[in-house]
Amino acid sequence: QVQLVESGGGLVQAGGSLRLSCAASGRTFSRYATMGWFRQPPGKAREFVSAVSWTGSATYYADSVKGRFTISRDVAKNTVYLQMNNLKPEDTAVYYCAASDGGIRAFTLGANIDYWGKGTLVTVSS
Repeated sequence: QVQLVESGGGLVQAGGSLRLSCAASGRTFSRYATMGWFRQPPGKAREFVSAVSWTGSATYYADSVKGRFTISRDVAKNTVYLQMNNLKPEDTAVYYCAASDGGIRAFTLGANIDYWGKGTLVTVSS
């Protein structure tokens, strides 16, 4: 059974940094897979944040996080990371790790997601 387990969330002041991790277990992903992050702010719908192809050749970011967040993956550890810098109160959300055996473009639209983590809460205080 595939599991995605997030860690690294917490409370941080505006301007601060956090690094989220997502460890996948139960299988290894092929070169065609995509992993990444979505988030759900309080009272709002889930939204795409960032994605990386498992080969590492492609990355995508939501406009709201470009230049502040960096996604990376460690194939040997079956883990994806999200480095979040210069955090803003509007980044407050539950962050979900996701994985897909499909392409990255569909992933950014929330399509063809095969696995979801349970989420980790990020709270940014002003």
